[in-house]
Amino acid sequence: MMSKNEASRHQWGTDTQGAILQGQVDVISVVEAPTAALTGTASRRLNALPDERLEKVEGWGRAVSGLSYVYRPTEAAGILEAFEIARQTGRSVGLRGAGRSYGDASLNAENLVLDLSRMNRILAWDPQGGVITVEPGVTVQQLWQYVIEDGWWPAVVPGTMYATLGGCAAMNIHGKNNWRVGPIGDHITEFRAVLPGGEQVTCSRAQRPELFHAFIGGFGMLGCFTAITLQLKRIYSGLLSVEAIPTPDLAAMFAGFEERLDRADYLVGWLDGMARGSALGRGQLHRADYLAPDADPFPAQTLRVSCQQLPETFFGVLPRSSLWRLMQPLTNDPGIRLINAARYHGRRLGGRKGYFQSHAAFAFLLDYVPDWKLAYGPGGLIQYQAFIPAPAAPDTFERILRSSQRSGLPPYLAVFKRHRPDAFLISHAVEGYSLALDYRVTAENRPALARLTAGLDRLVLEAGGRFYFAKDGTLSPASVAAFLGQDTLNRFCALKRRCDPENLLQTNLSRRLFDF
Repeated sequence: MMSKNEASRHQWGTDTQGAILQGQVDVISVVEAPTAALTGTASRRLNALPDERLEKVEGWGRAVSGLSYVYRPTEAAGILEAFEIARQTGRSVGLRGAGRSYGDASLNAENLVLDLSRMNRILAWDPQGGVITVEPGVTVQQLWQYVIEDGWWPAVVPGTMYATLGGCAAMNIHGKNNWRVGPIGDHITEFRAVLPGGEQVTCSRAQRPELFHAFIGGFGMLGCFTAITLQLKRIYSGLLSVEAIPTPDLAAMFAGFEERLDRADYLVGWLDGMARGSALGRGQLHRADYLAPDADPFPAQTLRVSCQQLPETFFGVLPRSSLWRLMQPLTNDPGIRLINAARYHGRRLGGRKGYFQSHAAFAFLLDYVPDWKLAYGPGGLIQYQAFIPAPAAPDTFERILRSSQRSGLPPYLAVFKRHRPDAFLISHAVEGYSLALDYRVTAENRPALARLTAGLDRLVLEAGGRFYFAKDGTLSPASVAAFLGQDTLNRFCALKRRCDPENLLQTNLSRRLFDF
C-alpha cells in the first residue's frame, strides 16, 4: 500500500494535476519530469509525447481531473501500440470508456489515457438465444437499441445508458435488480482481452476461470477487453409494470423492500437526505415487474426503439438539454430541501400509484436531464456509496444520514438498493443493502467533506461493509485493505504481476489505493 503522505497527494485535486489546472505550475515542466505518480515506472526516462494528445480528463462528477495524453484506438492493434508508446516513453496507461465513473478511476494524470469509445462494433448477435458479442466501447444505449426489437433487454444496466460495456465489466456494475440477478459479470459468458505484454487471452468460467473472475471488477488493472459476450434477458413487452410507494421513514423503506424481495423484478428507493427527526430517511420506493407473455396487447409497438426514447421536453415546453440550467439556482441546501419535501409530500398525497413505463424510462433515471451534474456548479459532486450487510444496514444508514446532517453536509440525492454477494475477486457486493449519497463539492467544503467521508468509512467498516471503485473518490489504502482483506489483495496483486509485470496499467485511483 502507499504511504499516508503519498496517498494524500492523490486526493481532492491537491496533487500535481490540481496545481496544473489552477495554473499554479508550468504544464510542460511537470509533464516532462519524473514524479511520484509514476509508481512502477520511476526508473524510466520520461520522453516527450505529442502536445496535441494532451487533454484535460475529468471524472464524471467533475470534482477531480487531470492532464493526460489521450489515445483513441479503433482496434486491438491500436491498444498494443499505446502500450508500446508507454513503454518507450516511461509512461503508464489508464483505460477509459465513457468516463462515467464518478471519481478518478479512469484518470491517469501526466500519462497515457486509452479512450476505447471508438471500439464500438457489434461483433455477433443471436436473436434466438439472446447472446451478443460486442467491443468494449459499445454503450448500454447501443446494446439495448440493437436488441430490443428482437425481444431482448440487458439483464443488468446501470442508472445511465451512456456507460460502455468495457467500463461496465471493468467495474462489474449492478442495477436495480442486483439482489435477484447479480451484477453484470454474472451475465458475461466470455471475453477476449489483450494483456500489456501483447498476449491475447480468451476467458470464461471454464477457460482461465481465475482470470475471468479477476478481470471482471478488476478496474482495468490486468488488461484491456477487446470483446465481451453477454447473455441477455428475454422480454415480451417494451413496458414494465411500475408501482410507486411513499415511505415515511427509513424503517418503512427497509420494510417495503423486505416484503417485496421475493416477488419484484426491480426495486429502488429514493431517500430525502435532509429530512430529520422521525422523518429521517423518508422517501419513495419504486417496484417494477416484467410483463408476462401475452400481457401486452401491442408488443410489436412497445418493443420499438422509438417507444423507449426519453422525452425531449418536460411538460411539452422545456427542452431536456436546458433543464440543468433551471436546476442550478436550486442546487443548494434550501433549494434541495424544498425539492425533496415537494417530491415526498406530492407522492404521499397521491398515495400508492401503479402505471406502465418503458424499460428505458425506468432504468435510466440519470439520463432524464442531460448534463445534470453541471447544476452542482464548478466544484462538481462526489458520490459516496456504502454496501452494508442486511442485519447492520438499518442502524448504519441511520448513522450515516445523521453524521452527514450534523456535519452540515446533507446529501442532495440518496439512492437505496438491495444486493447479493458474487464470485468475483474484487467485489463491492454484500448480502444486504447499499446507500449512495451525492454531495456537492465547493472550494470551501472540501476539507469538511474529506473529514466526513473518513468518518463514514469507519462506520461502514465497523458494520462489515464494502465500497465500490466506480463511485469512489475519497477512500484510503487502509480502508481498501480492511474491506477487501489481505488474502484478496495478495491474490489480486499476484495476478497483476503475472498479467502486467511492468505495471503499465495504472490510474489515479490505483496509485491512490494500491501498491502494485
